Amino acid sequence: MPSGARDRPGGVKAACGRPDEQFRDSLGADAPGAFVATDRRPQNEADAMPATRSRTDNWRRSLEQIHARNGALEITLPRETGPGDEDDAWQNLVWRVRILDLTDNEIVVERPSALGVPMDLHDGVKLVAVMPIGQNRWMFHTQMLGATTTTINHRQSVEGIRLRMPRTVERCQRRNFYRMSTAGLVVPNATCRPLLDIASAPAAEHANRTRIQMLLEGQLAGVIHEDEHTMLPEVGPPFPAKLINIGGGGAGLLVEPEDAKGLHSHPHFWVQIDLSPMVSAPIGLVGRLAHTHIDSQQRVYAGFAFEFNHDQTHRKFVIDLLCKYVNDLQRRQLHRESERA
Repeated sequence: MPSGARDRPGGVKAACGRPDEQFRDSLGADAPGAFVATDRRPQNEADAMPATRSRTDNWRRSLEQIHARNGALEITLPRETGPGDEDDAWQNLVWRVRILDLTDNEIVVERPSALGVPMDLHDGVKLVAVMPIGQNRWMFHTQMLGATTTTINHRQSVEGIRLRMPRTVERCQRRNFYRMSTAGLVVPNATCRPLLDIASAPAAEHANRTRIQMLLEGQLAGVIHEDEHTMLPEVGPPFPAKLINIGGGGAGLLVEPEDAKGLHSHPHFWVQIDLSPMVSAPIGLVGRLAHTHIDSQQRVYAGFAFEFNHDQTHRKFVIDLLCKYVNDLQRRQLHRESERA
């Protein structure tokens, strides 16, 4: 029987996907309630082992701790490309998914979603998972085993997916915390601009939809630079970010220290997300800054809740693009597998 878990909060917290009490496992070791994947100090030196080996050998216990705290993994489709490969331009969309249950051979997590809409993953598709613990991250290869439904309590059940339990995990590099020896993730670039007048957003969203649809239909050709033929809403100066994860009704962006000063200038932002090479124009949408957290390297994790109150048509458009990107990545992976067979 799966262990109990709290209901996912609604509203803004669900949109951000990381309520405060649910993402302390990604904070620093000095944060309240944070933990690290190491045993207590041994009673004698003969029982001791190097710290790095200890942290790696105890990953299963750490995974159980994350589950007990109602915590989450991050999962993504691998690109499986090499240098010079034409698919190397594709990027990794990372989902943050709550752990619902653990068995000896499987990890059950909630079904990945984008803006509240579940994503379809094919049985057998290969995935890369990231396990955040304190200031560190561990990555491992896994596989989608199938869909399932997990009972939370007598009133609620949650759609989930079953992942193969790994035999080993590998610690990520501290600076590039989405890289290990057998997989390197490339997360999408994003550009954020303070939104000075939210009433100016609908016209910009309409222009964004028209531009991307023309590119996908072949009516526009080539790479169009961000500021060319683009109708922006009334915005302030831009600053760059990385799309670290998506889910619920929003996303997590990582902002370097030198760019973070623009984060608190306004409550709303015009966020543009790069989904190349599928389309050469970024998706533009309105995001409200919900929370921030500074990591050990002074980078700012910013949780954004995307808002479509003024235009639900744009919400469907963004969801369709994200689904198309995920489906294209799966098709490419399955095609490669068939070629190897």
